[in-house]
Amino acid sequence: MLYSLLTSFVETFSFLNVFKYLTFRTGLSLMTSLIIVFLVGGPLIKLFSKKDITGPIRQDGPIDHIIKKTGTPTMGGIIIIIGILSSTLMWANLKNVYIWSLIFITFGLGCLGFIDDLLKIKFKNSQGLNSKLKFLGQFIIGLVTLLFLTNFSGHEYLNNLYFPFFKNLILDLGIFFIPFGLLVIIGSSNAVNLTDGLDGLATVPIMLVALSFTFICYVVGNTIFSEYLKIQYIPDVGEVSIFCGSIVGSCLGFLWYNAPPAKIFMGDTGSLSLGGSLAAVSIIVKHEIVLAIIGGLFVLETISVIIQVISFKLTGKRVFMMAPIHHHFEKKGWAESTIVIRFWIIAIILALIGLATLKLR
Repeated sequence: MLYSLLTSFVETFSFLNVFKYLTFRTGLSLMTSLIIVFLVGGPLIKLFSKKDITGPIRQDGPIDHIIKKTGTPTMGGIIIIIGILSSTLMWANLKNVYIWSLIFITFGLGCLGFIDDLLKIKFKNSQGLNSKLKFLGQFIIGLVTLLFLTNFSGHEYLNNLYFPFFKNLILDLGIFFIPFGLLVIIGSSNAVNLTDGLDGLATVPIMLVALSFTFICYVVGNTIFSEYLKIQYIPDVGEVSIFCGSIVGSCLGFLWYNAPPAKIFMGDTGSLSLGGSLAAVSIIVKHEIVLAIIGGLFVLETISVIIQVISFKLTGKRVFMMAPIHHHFEKKGWAESTIVIRFWIIAIILALIGLATLKLR
């Protein structure tokens, strides 16, 4: 909105031409979302505490974990989503189809997570929304997003799957694009949800993924840089970097409240929407496999749960003391801050490896 308003006066005030620069608006998007989260975060946390909007804690975890987390407000994802959507609407070109698809999936999955959190609070248990209904909600929101992109974006490379390290290896998914896209969106959404179990654990890796894709979006949408790096140029996707910048700023602001000891948890409201929206970004810029590398920590957490479930069903034995894997280390006696910081380090390394794939091809 502000972008359109300000650029309409460029002929009268030439200095406003700076708002046409993508890098400048991305920086503004980051700072705007950061400030918005700071402004609304404190009052909302006080309101949530007053209204006793606290989520139930898993009772099979370490006693120390249960004692520390009980009574902490949840649904902090509302704060993040307010920051993301407000900043994106302010600084992005709203004529861009990709922006609207990302706004839809962020808001849609945020609402789904909100319902899940609400049921957990109401019934005072960690089950929340029925797993089949949650999957159905993710499926419908993901499907609508993908169909919207397919029919209205004019994205001629949307069906292609590009492989890092191999510049000429391209797979045309054809009719399998929709199922593959749903796998990426639902998988990423649930993976972030599983990771969000300790103070700040998911927030920083999300921020790193968003920051990495801010750069990737800019490069893919720039003819010069995409040619230099031998990456497929895709028109208009550079605008998505503004959306990614808003995620970085919102998560940075949220970390102020979510850092150990957390004053609020993002809940499913935040984790489902952030995971799904970043998946959609990777699909738009055709870097789905790179998402799995940069977001490898989320993949690791998911795999640990899958291994645990399969092992228990087949043998009756557990591979880990508790899953997802961050709880395993809690059970082993690691301090929460140690687990969180070491997982952050892993996330940083994976982000660097993922970004390196842009050149190593």
